[in-house]
Amino acid sequence: MDEENLESIGEQLYNLIYPKHKECAGKLTGMLLELPLPVLSQMLQDETMLTAAVDKAVRALQLENKSSEVTLKDEDDASVSSDSMGEQLFQLVDVYNTGHSQKITGMLLEQHKDAVLHLLSDPKCLEKHVNLALKTIKEQNVDETDISDSSEIDDIDKLGEKIFSLVVEMDPLHANNITGMLLEMDLAALQQLLSDHTMLEAAVQKAQTVLNTQS
Repeated sequence: MDEENLESIGEQLYNLIYPKHKECAGKLTGMLLELPLPVLSQMLQDETMLTAAVDKAVRALQLENKSSEVTLKDEDDASVSSDSMGEQLFQLVDVYNTGHSQKITGMLLEQHKDAVLHLLSDPKCLEKHVNLALKTIKEQNVDETDISDSSEIDDIDKLGEKIFSLVVEMDPLHANNITGMLLEMDLAALQQLLSDHTMLEAAVQKAQTVLNTQS
């Protein structure tokens, strides 16, 4: 079903792009079709969004042509400054509308200069690296959010109750304040406190010191 949708969207995009960009309408349509299906559907209904995406793709094509010329010149001429490469790479990456253009560009720029020049002149290779970088970012985000924010809040509530019951035994007078301070730590650290009593005692003492200086 998606393939049929994509084909139909491709035809509609081509018809919209062709009047202004006759020479490269096919290539521009192909570049836009790399974007997610919901984004493409939105573009067909929003002319401003479509125009912006086409402009990005046109710039990417121009840069691609320029960088191909650069690779044909002498090695000296190919010594494009890092800033210039970063700008070119950012514009090419931005075409994919990942929402992480800045971060992905930074990740790609960590490679050797020759590898970056290769990305600028090889759209297929660039696309592969953008997808890999995006996958890495998404995996990092999953780790950070720990499945979902709501489940993390539930976990913190449960941990809070357990930590409170332990802190009450050590300092009944300030148990509420101390627990509140400890709950500012991240989830992994809280779980560690529960499994390591010595660590919990040290954290409680630290919180007591802070409370003493405030009072």
